[in-house]
Amino acid sequence: MDGDATYATRRKTLSVSWTLLTSSFAFIVLLCALCLFFFFHPRTCRPMSIGSGFGSTEMILEEIYGFDYGRVENEYGDTDVRLPAEVVPESYDLRIIPFLWAGNSTFDGQVDIVVNATAPVDSVTLHAVDLNMTECLVTRYPKMVLNEHVMADSVFVAIQETQQDLSRQFFIIKFKDTQPADHQYNIHIKYTGRLQDNMEGFYKSSYNVGNTTRWIAATQFQPTDARKAFPCFDEPALKAKFTVSIARPGHMSSISNTGLKYVDNKLPALPQSLEYYEWDTFEQTVPMSTYLVAFIISDFEYLSSETFRVWARSDVLSHTHYARDIGPSILKFYEEFFSIPYPLKKTDLVALPDFAAGAMENWGLVTFREIAMLYNEGVSPNSQKERVATVIAHELAHQWFGNLVTPDWWSDLWLNEGFATYIEYVGVDHVEPKWKMEEQFISSGIQSVFLMDSLKSTHPISARVSRPEEINELFDRISYDKGASVIRMMDHFLTRQVFRKGLTKYLNAKAYKNAYHDNLWDALTEQAQADRVMDNTLTVKDIMDTWILQPGFPVVNVTRNYEVDTLIVSQSRFLLHKTKNVYKADQPNHLWWIPLTFTTSSKLDFSVTKPSHWLKPEEFMMITETGISSNDWVLFNINETGFYRVNYDSKNWNMLIEYLTDPELYSNIGTINRAQLIDDAMSLSRAGYLSYQTSLDLTKYLYHETEYVPWKSAYRSFTYLHQMLIKTSIYDKLKAYVLHLISPMYKITGFADNPRDDQLIIYKRSNLLSCACELGHTGCVRNAVAQFQNWKSNPQPEKNNPISPNLKAIIYCTAISYGSEEEWDFAWKMYKMTTVASEKDLLLDALGCSRETWILARFLSYALQNNSSIRNQDISKVFYALTNKVAGQEVAWNYVRDNWRNLKSTFAAGFSTMSEIIKSATYHFNTKNDLIQLWQFYKDEYDHLGSARRSVLQSIENAEANVNWMERNFKTISNWLQNTTLYLSQFTNEVD
Repeated sequence: MDGDATYATRRKTLSVSWTLLTSSFAFIVLLCALCLFFFFHPRTCRPMSIGSGFGSTEMILEEIYGFDYGRVENEYGDTDVRLPAEVVPESYDLRIIPFLWAGNSTFDGQVDIVVNATAPVDSVTLHAVDLNMTECLVTRYPKMVLNEHVMADSVFVAIQETQQDLSRQFFIIKFKDTQPADHQYNIHIKYTGRLQDNMEGFYKSSYNVGNTTRWIAATQFQPTDARKAFPCFDEPALKAKFTVSIARPGHMSSISNTGLKYVDNKLPALPQSLEYYEWDTFEQTVPMSTYLVAFIISDFEYLSSETFRVWARSDVLSHTHYARDIGPSILKFYEEFFSIPYPLKKTDLVALPDFAAGAMENWGLVTFREIAMLYNEGVSPNSQKERVATVIAHELAHQWFGNLVTPDWWSDLWLNEGFATYIEYVGVDHVEPKWKMEEQFISSGIQSVFLMDSLKSTHPISARVSRPEEINELFDRISYDKGASVIRMMDHFLTRQVFRKGLTKYLNAKAYKNAYHDNLWDALTEQAQADRVMDNTLTVKDIMDTWILQPGFPVVNVTRNYEVDTLIVSQSRFLLHKTKNVYKADQPNHLWWIPLTFTTSSKLDFSVTKPSHWLKPEEFMMITETGISSNDWVLFNINETGFYRVNYDSKNWNMLIEYLTDPELYSNIGTINRAQLIDDAMSLSRAGYLSYQTSLDLTKYLYHETEYVPWKSAYRSFTYLHQMLIKTSIYDKLKAYVLHLISPMYKITGFADNPRDDQLIIYKRSNLLSCACELGHTGCVRNAVAQFQNWKSNPQPEKNNPISPNLKAIIYCTAISYGSEEEWDFAWKMYKMTTVASEKDLLLDALGCSRETWILARFLSYALQNNSSIRNQDISKVFYALTNKVAGQEVAWNYVRDNWRNLKSTFAAGFSTMSEIIKSATYHFNTKNDLIQLWQFYKDEYDHLGSARRSVLQSIENAEANVNWMERNFKTISNWLQNTTLYLSQFTNEVD
């Protein structure tokens, strides 16, 4: 063998060995580093799907159970998106030319903004999104009388450059030299934009008359979309006056916040191609925030009552009569209630075919979805009439709370929405006193928001927000319904007279300005102390800060010493479930100022809602020498005016149950408090504070309950049991029990509707029949199917519908549920043919009632296809309809999970829509597999959740609570229902 060859071979072998050794060592080091990294950062490694080699079921569940919902912080980053404070707008002169024809979705704009500089500035920063700036000029004037400038003294300011900061949505004008303070500047900008197609900013819409397409251009700016229509200082505190000019086709009309000043076809000159366009220039507005600016170009027609007009498509203009009739009455009532005249000269209400929100309070030009403003007597149900009244009352309340006085920043959105939500009930009660709005607020306001606020992932009413995604998150039930509930509580503990005087003082002091919640507390405290309703040592701020600055609400525990006549009242935060990672030392100790009211079986006084005692922010207090007999029950929170739940010792619960089950005595307890007892007891059991043995025993009294509000509370609780137990072996026993409870009312009510009945009697009948048909009551199902077939067999069903409007929802849903493809196709055909908004709404709901998953999947595909008969604004309703029934829940969830990013794009404008879709699609989740699916969705779509992030976490927390509920309560409820079977057997035939 050659010596050189042997050496070369040996050298090659050594080289390979050394390479292998080095590579192995590097691999081991890398593996150790990775192990250490994932040991210290376990959440960085996302678990794979169930059954994969990466992340077992136990590991995933451990990760879920270890998540701290109470520490959900701002995850959008720390970027400062607030405008600099040195430049303050004073007035805008806005001119816009929209191009309204097929194939063109653009607009031209020009804006002149007069601003004041409060400090030397080297730039001006505005908001602008999706706008192309074509010209920018800045002129400086000495600061003189408002808008009166001496032209000789004007100076053009040299601009170094303009920039767009896309992430912060800024348009920045940089000057070559620093400009002095205490001068006014005119910012002149020409630009072009695109009419949006997602119902936000300045957007384009259409509707058909026969085979002709009619075009509309409309606006929706709240909270941060004025910047999509014109460059502006788009923050609520930066109020200014606006002069708006709109160029429109000559055959159309335009409306804006103020009255029309003049029409001109020359100012400014229009292009030759737009010679048939005309300019409408409107009166200058009062000082207001950018999000309240509005303008609409359409061929709509209107009805009027003096300076109050209602606008709609000509085909449905007759459906606006009710809105036209009640609107002025509500407006006048508010003027008297607030003791402040309506500030504007006119009010327009407009029903739009495409509108993302339910309605919008633009000052002087209030916009609505058609379903929220149109009522067709004899076709629409009574509930639609109430919906129209409440939405109009809500938006008109904003003309004072939100428009006249505007929160300084979106953190206090509740000052807008909470007040408008509460005052809407007061306003509707004025025009429709028979509707008992105070009672209805209990079920639709307080009790409906308790669930969301019992989650650790809830948020304070007043929450710190910055970016648009965070702002959008606040448009939820906490800001609206909890805000309204604590305002109602304040109304009661201050008394109505003091409350009204304090509001007037606040509104007058801050008119045309901005406010912080402390400004309201100061005005109310001053009035309360002046009228000696509140001691000088206590302020409204002391009390209310505990309700708006911390999340959740308390459960008040009442423990009696029956021998020495004392009560121990304690408080703690009410939580739907306690996650497994809760360590008391790490948790904030939430405590509240709680107004206490109570009565007894001897006093039976349900009229006094001014508190007799205050539970301070301490864990407990003792009330001595109460004078309550040991044989009397005690009941706290009269008329549920306080935003809290109440739990009692077992003896007091038993005395309440015994009293309620006596058909001669139960009605001595006020209607609202009967509803409260049901809702509190069943919710306390759901959260593990009270045995289901006690709460279910209490529901037995419902056999002789005849009022709507207690039954409404009961239906909510039974609906939860229905969702949890429908796939279990004991569901038949739950059905039998509920059918037994409703049997006396069903015998009295029957299947006949009387539209002349009082509103709550109509609602009671509707809920009763809905429950009976849902549970398979033979007579109910038979009647519903027969009435639907009678309609279906009519030669002209689109014109002649014999079904009573108040029974349509029940009959449509039941017939489709028990029917075949034929019934579904008929309802779909009727949906496409009707022009009545409420009828479309009812049919869309009913189309989700089929038990055939393929039909429901087809329904969803119909909704999401191009050129669908279902408008984009109504697609969310399709999801809600699907999730109301077991067959559709999986269809809806699978689609949401697999197509989240496309849905998010579709609903870009409906920031609350995505949140509600997630909640409705997962509300029923109660197995570990369900929980893991939802958690995996959260992790997979984490970067794409946007403003739905908190809602997804709330859904995960709710699913976790449901899983724990099944483990904790199934056996107890099963035994209770089993033991009740013998009792129910004697009533087997009474519900047939």
